[in-house]
Amino acid sequence: MGRYILRRLISAVPVLLGITVIVFAIMALIPGDPATAILGSYATPENVEKLNRDLGLDKSLVAQYFIWLGNMVQGDFGTSFSLNRPVIDEVLERFNATLILAGTAFVICSVLGIAAGVVSAANQYGWGDKAITFVVLLGISIPSFFLGMMMILYFAVNLRLFPVSGMWPIYGTRDIWALLDHLVLPASALAVVATGVIARLSRSAMLEVLRQDFIRTARAKGVHERGVIWRHALRAAMVSIIPVLGIQAGFVLSGAVYIEIVFQWPGVGRMLVDAILKRDILLVQGGVVFVAACYVIFNILVDVAQSLLDPRIKT
Repeated sequence: MGRYILRRLISAVPVLLGITVIVFAIMALIPGDPATAILGSYATPENVEKLNRDLGLDKSLVAQYFIWLGNMVQGDFGTSFSLNRPVIDEVLERFNATLILAGTAFVICSVLGIAAGVVSAANQYGWGDKAITFVVLLGISIPSFFLGMMMILYFAVNLRLFPVSGMWPIYGTRDIWALLDHLVLPASALAVVATGVIARLSRSAMLEVLRQDFIRTARAKGVHERGVIWRHALRAAMVSIIPVLGIQAGFVLSGAVYIEIVFQWPGVGRMLVDAILKRDILLVQGGVVFVAACYVIFNILVDVAQSLLDPRIKT
């Protein structure tokens, strides 16, 4: 297992390098002069030249990339000019909020998606299967940001059951109950599409397993149907379901950008949008690379979990 994990970590290095190249290239292709955008009304030729020299923007793109990459490898992501603080400090602070939102949404979509897929497969072509399929297809078809706005309009504005936006109340105690109250709507909106995808693929994986010989053997031995479904079939189907969870984790993490804007959640997604509008290049690059690295690490953990269920994957 240790050798397998080491191979996966080594294979992640080219992926992360590719991400840094893509992020740097995209930011370099954005039209306009960053120094002029940063200085605003103070953008005199002398000030622009001095800022370009201070930021290293007077060097070639290749030199700029390797300077940025070298600093980042040493843990220095640079300093955000718009916030006047280290990029890594801002990203870590914002990532805590994103992790709470995306993590909650991921738990919701995983539990509900797998449960819906199992129930749907166990009642193939029955009313339960048809009802779950209809709800799943409806959920997949609705964009998360649109669903979020409709949830705000109905549950927050009309029914006044939940707060409209934010992570904490403006006034009052900041405890776990206040956080959960603010978390219900954004986490639910973010989890809907992923829940539908997981449910559909879990159903397919379960149907394939339920046709296997060992399932017929378990039933022939008199094992209760509930035990056959949840103890034997689901465990075998998890080998195919776990990679789906890894993919949907990335979807949830990227989809958090839209939800954070709709619900004014103070996470990395909202930070990146504000940084792009302000042309804060180092903050954008650092934030994207950090989130991408977290996604790569999570996928390695998913591969390890899958290999624990199916040792053949390590060979």
